Amino acid sequence: DIVVLVVAADDGVMPQTVEAIDHAQAAEVPIIVAMNKMDKSEIDPSRVLTGLNEHGILPEEWGGDTIVVPVSAKTGDGIDALLENIWLVAEMRELRANPDRRAKGVVIEAKLDKGKGPMASVLVQNGTLHTGDNLVTGMTMGRVRAMFDDNGKPVKEAGPSTAVSVLGLEDVPGAGDAIFAVEQSLMKQVQEERRNKQRESMIQDSQKRTLEELFSGSGDLKQLKVVVKGDVQGSVEAVRVALEKLSNEEVQVKVIHAGAGAITESDISLADSAKAIVIGFNVRPDSKARTLAERSKVDVRSYRIIYELLDDMESALKGMLAPKYKEVYLGKAEVRETFNITGVGVVAGCLVTEGRLVRGGKLRIYRNDVMIVEGNVKQLKHYKD
Repeated sequence: DIVVLVVAADDGVMPQTVEAIDHAQAAEVPIIVAMNKMDKSEIDPSRVLTGLNEHGILPEEWGGDTIVVPVSAKTGDGIDALLENIWLVAEMRELRANPDRRAKGVVIEAKLDKGKGPMASVLVQNGTLHTGDNLVTGMTMGRVRAMFDDNGKPVKEAGPSTAVSVLGLEDVPGAGDAIFAVEQSLMKQVQEERRNKQRESMIQDSQKRTLEELFSGSGDLKQLKVVVKGDVQGSVEAVRVALEKLSNEEVQVKVIHAGAGAITESDISLADSAKAIVIGFNVRPDSKARTLAERSKVDVRSYRIIYELLDDMESALKGMLAPKYKEVYLGKAEVRETFNITGVGVVAGCLVTEGRLVRGGKLRIYRNDVMIVEGNVKQLKHYKD
């Protein structure tokens, strides 16, 4: 409803400030400028005001209608004045919410927590969200098992303008997805309709491609379709934006689906239908998804460093040579027990479930298909030794 634009009084208007101004102006919402770091000695407020004016924001003291409040996050000076001005703009615009209705809000951030499962940071915009409410958001649904406030304390309900972390969703939603509290009878119906619409919009006839085919520079590919999965929604969004920026005159990179969580069978099915490749960032395909990918010949790539991911994709788009390093999947083991040995550290007692483990090989440890450790196989000993 109201954008508070934070500008550092010593730095002035920076490129990210301009981007934020563009977003706010496109949304046609009122802007209040918080001129921060007023406690520092090397500040230049007039430089800030000039920079704002150059980008279409005319401060009140220069005859415009944008409120500029000097503040200091360090000392707390000016925060009360900022809150008063937010209240004033809200009064003038008659911004109101009804706490006595089913909750409606937006997902700010979402992730797959190693211990708690899917977690969503939700800003309640209207109504009140209660523990036990049935939720629908994006392509997933669930029931509020627990809620935590910004200090991590459990809360039973969250009213308008309250931000809470919500536990209980079946899958990780997307950042920016609307979230609604609904009756149980509606949940499955809404989810099924949304999934069908998403699938219809994503699946278009095109030619199946792997990165190797792109590296060779052959064919007349005009569009590379990608499914992106990552461990945290913020990382997923960063990867998605970076990939789409790689598009050039001949080839367009189109991310047809992006989400947080492990690579699942549904991701492989979608990639197979849409003739896309799958990219995992700090996540891997589960065993069923890997089997389906091998059977469907869907190209699945896992990365840990975004620069390596982008370098591979850029090389592919330019039809250059394959990367110098290629991952070869050797095997998989399950940790059954851990032992603490003095002078050695923690030793993992494992049962090999696929392939083989080799001394000197690279090793990644995953919990719920999200990577938690990366290292090397230093020693291998048989159980009795």
